[in-house]
Amino acid sequence: MTEQATGAHPQPRPRSGGHSATVEHITGAQSLIRSLEEVGADTVFGIPGGAILPAYDPLMDSTRVRHVLVRHEQGAGHAATGYAQATGRVGVCMATSGPGATNLVTPIADAHMDSVPMVAITGQVASAAIGTDAFQEADIVGITMPITKHNFLVTKAEDIPRVIAQAFHIASTGRPGPVLVDIAKDALQAKTTFSWPPTMDLPGYRPVTKPHAKQIREAAKLITAAKRPILYVGGGVLKAGATAELKVLAELTGAPVTTTLMALGAFPDSHPQHLGMPGMHGSVAAVTGLQKADLIVALGARFDDRVTGKLDSFAPYAKVVHADIDPAEIGKNRVADVPIVGDAREVIADLIQAVQKEHSEGQPGDYTAWWKDLDRWRETYPLGYDQPADGSLSPQHVIERIGQLAPEGTIFAAGVGQHQMWAAHFIQYEKPATWLNSGGAGTMGYAVPAAMGAKAGAPARTVWAIDGDGCFQMTNQELTTCALNGIPIKVAVINNGALGMVRQWQTLFYNQRYSNTVLHSGPNDVNPEARGTRVPDFVKLSEAMGCYAIRCESPDDLDKVIEEANSINDRPVVVDFIVHGDAMVWPMVAAGTSNDEIMAARDVRPDFGDNEDD
Repeated sequence: MTEQATGAHPQPRPRSGGHSATVEHITGAQSLIRSLEEVGADTVFGIPGGAILPAYDPLMDSTRVRHVLVRHEQGAGHAATGYAQATGRVGVCMATSGPGATNLVTPIADAHMDSVPMVAITGQVASAAIGTDAFQEADIVGITMPITKHNFLVTKAEDIPRVIAQAFHIASTGRPGPVLVDIAKDALQAKTTFSWPPTMDLPGYRPVTKPHAKQIREAAKLITAAKRPILYVGGGVLKAGATAELKVLAELTGAPVTTTLMALGAFPDSHPQHLGMPGMHGSVAAVTGLQKADLIVALGARFDDRVTGKLDSFAPYAKVVHADIDPAEIGKNRVADVPIVGDAREVIADLIQAVQKEHSEGQPGDYTAWWKDLDRWRETYPLGYDQPADGSLSPQHVIERIGQLAPEGTIFAAGVGQHQMWAAHFIQYEKPATWLNSGGAGTMGYAVPAAMGAKAGAPARTVWAIDGDGCFQMTNQELTTCALNGIPIKVAVINNGALGMVRQWQTLFYNQRYSNTVLHSGPNDVNPEARGTRVPDFVKLSEAMGCYAIRCESPDDLDKVIEEANSINDRPVVVDFIVHGDAMVWPMVAAGTSNDEIMAARDVRPDFGDNEDD
C-alpha cells in the first residue's frame, strides 16, 4: 500500500449528516451506503455481482446516491474519472470480485497516471475463503498496489465507515489519485453499528501544501533575472484550482506560457502569451521555447518523456524551478535548481507576491528579445492543415468546426490517437474543466465512458466525445447506458478506417507496411474501396443502442450536421464522420529523438535562425 504525499484543490470531506446524532445497528452493506452518502458521493457507476451484491440491496433505497448501471466495468472506471475531471469531486465506481475487479484495473491505472481523484469499491470473497482460490477470487489489492495512491482490504464491518472516510480524504488531498476499497462479502453481511463522523487514523499522511518562503524568493529572483523564461504548466495547476492565479502570474511577469496535454484550459488558448502545447506533437513555438529557454518554471508538471523527448538533450540552456505537490516528482527526470514542494495554488500566489517585490526593487525583467524570437517562430510555423484534394472531409476541419459551433462551456472528451492530438490543437480551450483525455496511460476507449461520467456530473453542460473508429469499438456499449439513464452525450467518430496514429508511424518509420492497422477491410470485404470503417455500420449500431445517429461524408454538409447534433438533447447523438485516411498529425518529434529535431510538417524542419546567444 502506498501513501504518497501528493496535491489537489479541496474536495468533499467526511461530514456530519442528519443521522450522526444516533448510533444505529445495521449491516456492513448498509453502513457502506450510509458512508457514501455522508462523504458526499452522489453518483456511483458500477455493475453488481455475487461478492458485492449485499451492497446493492441498500443502495436501492438510497435517495442521495444515484447508481448508473454500466455495461462493462471499464466503462464504470472511466465514467468515474470523467465525472471527477468535470466536477472536481471524487468519482466513484463499484464492481464485484474477480473479473469485475480486474476489469477496473485499466481505468484505475489511467486515473493514477493522470492524478484523478477516484474511489473504486470492490466486493471480495468471504474473509475465510481469501487465499483459497475461491470462485471469482482475485487479489485486487495486490494487483492494484502499484497503480493506486492507497488501497484497503476490509474484513470487519465496523471498519467500513472509517475506511470510506479515509479513502475519500486520501483520493482528494495532496496529489489526487485512485484509492481502492476491497470489502469481503461477510463484512458486508455482518451486523455492525454505524455512527458518523468516524475517527480517521492516517499516520504519516500529511501532504505539504504551503511552499517554503526561501525557495519562493529564489524562484522570483531567477524569473526577473532571466532573459528567456517560460512557464511550463501541467495538470497540477488544474487540480489545484489555480488557473486564476496562473493568469495573474503570467501577466505580471510577461513570460510565455505553455500548457501540457493535461493542462489545456488552465490558461486561455487565445491569450497572447500562450505558445500552445509542448511535446511530441506540440506547437513549434512551445517545443522550441522550452528548448531555447534559459529558465523553465514548471508548475504542476512532471517532465514526462512525451514533453522532453530525448531527456539529455532537453532544454540544455535552462535552469529549472520545479513546483509540485508530490516531492517524488521533483528531480525525478530533470534536476531542479530551485525545488518547491507545495500546492500549485499556494505556490503561484506566493510567487506573485515575491515577483511583485522584485519589481518594486527595480528588477522588472526584460524579455523583449525573447518575444521577438517567439513571435517569429509562431508566425512562421503556425498550426494548420491542408484540405484533401479529392474533396473528402479533413479530420482537422471536422474537429475545428465542432469546437467552433459548440455551445459555450462545452466539455470535450477525447479518445487516444490522431483525433486526440487534433482535438488538442484545433479546439480552443479557454476555461478549466473543458478538456478530458487519457494523457499518461493513453487509453483507447476512454472517450465515450468519460463523456458519460462528465455529463452525469455536469448535466447542464454540453459534452462532446471526440473518438476514433478504433477507440469507439472498444467501449461504445456505454451508449446504451447513456440512452437508458438519460445522459445525452454527443459523439463524433472520426472515421478514417484505420488505427490512425499507429498507421502514421507505419507510414513514416515502417516503409508504409500497414500491418494490422486497417479497420475498414478484411479478407472477405465486399467493398474494399469504401472510405472509413463500415463494418460495423456505426449509424445502425448507434441507433440500435437508443441513439440518434447521422453520417457525414461531405464538407458541404459539415456545419448542418454539427448544428443538428447540437440541437438534440433528449438522447445521445452519434455522428459518423467519414474522413480522409491519409491525414497526419503535425508538428511531430519522433520518439526517442531530441526536441531540436521537431518537424513542422512532413519533410519540413523549422529554421530557427539561431544566434550565438542561444
